[in-house]
Amino acid sequence: MDSIEIGLVVSGLLVLAVILGMRVAFAAAMAGLLGLIWIFWSKKGYDPSELGWALGVAVKTAGQVPHSKVASQALSLIPTFILIGYLAYYAGLTRALFEAAKRWFGWLPGGLAVSTVFATAGFAAVSGASVATAAVFARIAIPEMLKIGYDKRFAAGVVAAGGTLASLIPPSAILVIYAIIVEQNVGMLLLAGFIPGAFSALIYALLIVGIAVAFKSVGPPVGGYSWKQRFAALPPALPIFFVIVIIVFFVYNPFGGDAWGTPTEGGALGAFVVFLMALKHGMRWQQFRDALLETAKLAVMIFAIIWGVLIYVRFLGFADLPGAFSDWITSLDQSPMLTLVLILLAYAVLGMFMDAIGMLLLTLPVVYPAVMALNGGEFVSAADSAFGMSGPMCAIWFGILVVKMAEFCLITPPIGLNCFVVAGVRPDISVQDVFRGVMPFFVADALTIAGLIAFPQIVLWLPSLA
Repeated sequence: MDSIEIGLVVSGLLVLAVILGMRVAFAAAMAGLLGLIWIFWSKKGYDPSELGWALGVAVKTAGQVPHSKVASQALSLIPTFILIGYLAYYAGLTRALFEAAKRWFGWLPGGLAVSTVFATAGFAAVSGASVATAAVFARIAIPEMLKIGYDKRFAAGVVAAGGTLASLIPPSAILVIYAIIVEQNVGMLLLAGFIPGAFSALIYALLIVGIAVAFKSVGPPVGGYSWKQRFAALPPALPIFFVIVIIVFFVYNPFGGDAWGTPTEGGALGAFVVFLMALKHGMRWQQFRDALLETAKLAVMIFAIIWGVLIYVRFLGFADLPGAFSDWITSLDQSPMLTLVLILLAYAVLGMFMDAIGMLLLTLPVVYPAVMALNGGEFVSAADSAFGMSGPMCAIWFGILVVKMAEFCLITPPIGLNCFVVAGVRPDISVQDVFRGVMPFFVADALTIAGLIAFPQIVLWLPSLA
């Protein structure tokens, strides 16, 4: 076997292990180590006496990967973004945000569900974790919807789907991971996520209104709020927008000139501000301890996946599988835009068996070079026609599309993590009911993806100003 064939066999074994239920972090690390041993041993002609040498070199190569790649300042964003979300919950910002959204949008058909989507979008702007967003609003929004007669499957589906917005709306841990893998500017990617995230939330809201109009029993409106009550609900929710402004100003100085700080510093400052707000709202030691523990658990899970996958990525480099795949993609006799669509569809299928972060980490080292190799094709020229830019802008555009597909994977069966989180928080709602409830949102996500492909300026306008 040559190195390409070894790469394909080991990659197939990795996919099989994940489908059978092995954790992505362990499956990727084991596949990467096995592949390295196989590659090095093959270079010695499979001489039995050289197997020990191949094992030693492979272990040494794999052992150098975690520290060398993860000791990155950009990755320090991840725990700070997650901590912001948990502290915001204990500061009471999430409930205040939901109450404000309910008073302003509750009168719409399906108004409480629409309010939940907008509230999750607002919370996503201070939380980098979809799982945390889904868990928080499963506690806050679902009881409110069930109280006025919402279908429980629909209510659970709204929360699970709304939680995915945290993957796209900055600060987003997945956007940071994408930027590190493809070596693009973290700040530019975070800026690029704002408008597509708002666009996605709007599509969700329009879908909910349409469903509520067609099936009146699904989500009755909530009325009875005066204009005075609506405006009174705004001040308690304003601190969350203050935190957003702090983070944005550090990523991009809207007054021109250099940024005021790095994204890492912006995330740290945002976490400190939310911490002060939580103290003001009476956060106790036990709540602070829970926030730190939950942040640590989620951050460690993400870093463990990164460590394991990076070992596999090192093996891919030795097997030259990314280069072979790139050559194959560019040799196809079809439209580059059609190739892009087929790649996104492949992500939709792969997301049924893998979690979002693991999927991106495993595929991007192979897929990203191939997509960027479509120079002069429709993918690049679409960005050129919009802003006269290519290269980095196309990388940002592709990143938003891929992260949106990662959002999609958070609610697709059988792995859909957000659905399991909602069912875990609400034992009275089965995970099967949650999966049924999110089905209409697949249509909304498909429309969002189509809009981002057809109109790349939705993604590129804000980062083009930086």
